[in-house]
Amino acid sequence: MSRRRFALAATLLAAGCAAPRQGTGRPGDPVVLTLLSHYASGELKAALQGPVDEWNATHDRVKVRTKAVEFNDLLTTFMVRQAAGQGADILQPYCLWNGQLVRAGVLRPAPPEDAAEITRGYGAAAAGSASVDGQVYGYPTEAQTYALYYNQRLLRESGITHPPRTWRELEDTAYRTTRRDRYGNTLVQGFGLSTYDDSTTVGQTLALLNAAGGTFVSRDGRRTAIDSPAGRAVLELEHRLVGRGASEPGVNVYKAFQSGQVAMVISAGWWTGSLKSQMGAAYRDVAVAPVPVPELGDKPATLATGFMLGVNASSRHPREAWEFLRWLNTDRVGVGEGATVTRMSALQVSVGSLTGRADDMRTLLGKGGDPNLRPFLDALGYAVPEPNVPGAQQAKSLLRKNVEALWTGQQSVEQSLRTIRRQVDQEVSRSW
Repeated sequence: MSRRRFALAATLLAAGCAAPRQGTGRPGDPVVLTLLSHYASGELKAALQGPVDEWNATHDRVKVRTKAVEFNDLLTTFMVRQAAGQGADILQPYCLWNGQLVRAGVLRPAPPEDAAEITRGYGAAAAGSASVDGQVYGYPTEAQTYALYYNQRLLRESGITHPPRTWRELEDTAYRTTRRDRYGNTLVQGFGLSTYDDSTTVGQTLALLNAAGGTFVSRDGRRTAIDSPAGRAVLELEHRLVGRGASEPGVNVYKAFQSGQVAMVISAGWWTGSLKSQMGAAYRDVAVAPVPVPELGDKPATLATGFMLGVNASSRHPREAWEFLRWLNTDRVGVGEGATVTRMSALQVSVGSLTGRADDMRTLLGKGGDPNLRPFLDALGYAVPEPNVPGAQQAKSLLRKNVEALWTGQQSVEQSLRTIRRQVDQEVSRSW
């Protein structure tokens, strides 16, 4: 545990992880459920509080109280509160952590009727992310797929009329859109590989790996599968882009793309809302296309990540918790002209995101939604869920470390593949 996370754990334990009073459910003494998420500020906090306030205003027997921490502290908070015997009733984990949380006895399996609804009502990638070893553990909330963001103006100025569909076109477009000044300083990166965070290092790499027909972890979850022809092809592609100057990994791609200094980048759908609100009129240059595949005619594929809402295995009121989640994720509300969607779908679209309920998304996006969200919606049908085996978070960190070592010239492609295989195999195969 890092020094920062140890300090957080000590603070929570010293404070007794103070939880609100939980009532008995008798008249005048309602059950109080706690919901712990990363919706700690801004529009996300307000978007979640709206339906929670609606529930509390219309239900006397069961009340819901929200608590939130920043995303970087979320997993630690789950584990510390659980160890202290004071975990929240309802949790909103990043689905990558589900295997670890299940193994630690934190998550409760969904009741049969909820599991059936989730399997039936959501896309396979979203339902798969909310499952561990075939068992459903919660309702998918945010469903993030990866696609190619590109700056139409920069492509047009380079004489390119359409976004790349294949890896050859991706490389050609990246090299043609790269711009330098007379001193050799990069003015525009053709393709934004960036060491800024997991989304821009691991997310892009796994999206390309899936597009090549590869996988990061084997089907049984006991070993890495990236040391394969598909994995080698992805790392070689990225190595060429960096080596020929079309990518500069040390640049924060989030800022550079917004300012017109990056022509293309692969990222998740959540970024659309941020770009729209931060770029102003310049957002008209932004468009989105599917992740390019190695060759024309190859089957499309990309990466899917997401969050879910589930119930703590230690909750004293699981029936009431699932009742609230069912109301939030299956009850339908009107959105005009006789159309209805679930509250969670309306919540996610209001902040520029998606859920795994494709029918809801089509209804909402058909009512004036951002067209740049549509490629992410289409990808729900073919995206591959992020592997959530018990060691998944550490495996992801190890992948990031080695990919960044490749990008920065510290390792060759072969060295990176060997090291990833050795380190990740050791992590996912060990007993948890």
